[in-house]
Amino acid sequence: MQTPFRVAVIGAGPSGLYTAAALVSTGTPVAVDVFDRLPAPFGLVRYGVAPDHLRTKSVTRALQRPFMESSGVRFLGHVPVGPAGLSAEVLREHYHAVVWASGSISDRGLGIDGETLEGSHGSGEFVSWYSGHPDHIAVRPDLAHSGAVVVGAGNVALDIARILVRSPGELASTDVPDDVLELLRRSEVSDVHIVVRRGPEHVKFTSPELRQLGALEGVDVIVEDRHVIASVDAGALERRQAQNLAILGSWADSTVPARDPGRRRVHLHFLRTPRRLVGQGGRVVGLVVERTEVRDGRLVGTGEEELIHAGLVVRAIGYRSEPIDGLPHDPIRGIVPNVGGRVVDGDRTLTGCYVTGWLKRGPTGVIGTNKACGEETAGAVLSDLGALPAAVEPDPEAIDRRLAELGIVPVVWTDWQRLDDAEVGLGRTRGGAERVKIAHIDAMLAAARGTEAAVPAE
Repeated sequence: MQTPFRVAVIGAGPSGLYTAAALVSTGTPVAVDVFDRLPAPFGLVRYGVAPDHLRTKSVTRALQRPFMESSGVRFLGHVPVGPAGLSAEVLREHYHAVVWASGSISDRGLGIDGETLEGSHGSGEFVSWYSGHPDHIAVRPDLAHSGAVVVGAGNVALDIARILVRSPGELASTDVPDDVLELLRRSEVSDVHIVVRRGPEHVKFTSPELRQLGALEGVDVIVEDRHVIASVDAGALERRQAQNLAILGSWADSTVPARDPGRRRVHLHFLRTPRRLVGQGGRVVGLVVERTEVRDGRLVGTGEEELIHAGLVVRAIGYRSEPIDGLPHDPIRGIVPNVGGRVVDGDRTLTGCYVTGWLKRGPTGVIGTNKACGEETAGAVLSDLGALPAAVEPDPEAIDRRLAELGIVPVVWTDWQRLDDAEVGLGRTRGGAERVKIAHIDAMLAAARGTEAAVPAE
């Protein structure tokens, strides 16, 4: 029997799983091990998609197919990769090719005074908190203030605002962990301000997300400075921009509702540049923004500043990747330099080393963008396999022995299925939820390995 080529995929998010699926779809004898440092697969879908976007989350049914349909694909979760676990050198010993798909994990900063105050968060950690990511369960934002600010002009900013103002009763039917739901139940946030540095024609919101904000029960959407909307030439816009402007215009034309203590409000501020966070006792109490205007096609400050009172400020302005030990890094673009997925260092191609997803192209696109991206990288791997040197350790079980030597007991696919069942059971217990995430690593491992009951008796 022909020994298959062996490929390691580092990261079990959409980019890694689409790549794994493409690697085994052509009939080439390839065995693929998908590693992830967490006990659960699906990456950004599990920990980045808003909990009330169930339709988007259903893509996991497609992402899991390589594990369900191919005996040549394994999931090895709860495996650290890097200096504390499997190094790049060790991986190269055991695999013909290594595909890095670990994404972009750090929040970009605004670069203004006060960002280190308590109550100031990046969207990555804030979204990860309400999504039950084990790394961020201790975030516990202070919601004991009426005001909150989200800085950003993309869908992530809308997601955060929506979660902050949405009824906790509605969120109970989502997968948010119980402790997150309890904190949101006690929230005193009544006014969420979305601060956009440019004009309404430049926002990156998608129209369905924008409409969803306006359809929330018990929530008023208020467009500040209505003249900004009216000043935009709709005839010069692309279709998506025009749709967004029409939605914003309908809100701007509406009568500003009387303040009702029983309702929450989302305020949209355009042409505002954050200048500094104001603190008191080490905590955020507000954000100072400067009004801007467009002159000769350029955005310039007017010198007019205003203070938005808030006990929570979340910046949703993008992500960047951190350098990976053993790989080159482009700090400007925030990627691993590559050509079509093949890693390059200067004018040298690193043999057997590949990237996909955000590490490859930067933090852009939607979940589905990773499919074509992964297929391109998989195509590069498959076309190179015949020319790659053989693995130093050709025995497929050698990597399992190496993990055992390191004291690492991986979570395999059947373990994940037990954890999955436990979360679905918690959803039934809470009533109407498809699942409730287990966020603590120890509890995840206990559920995955069946060492203790993770689902309360019904």
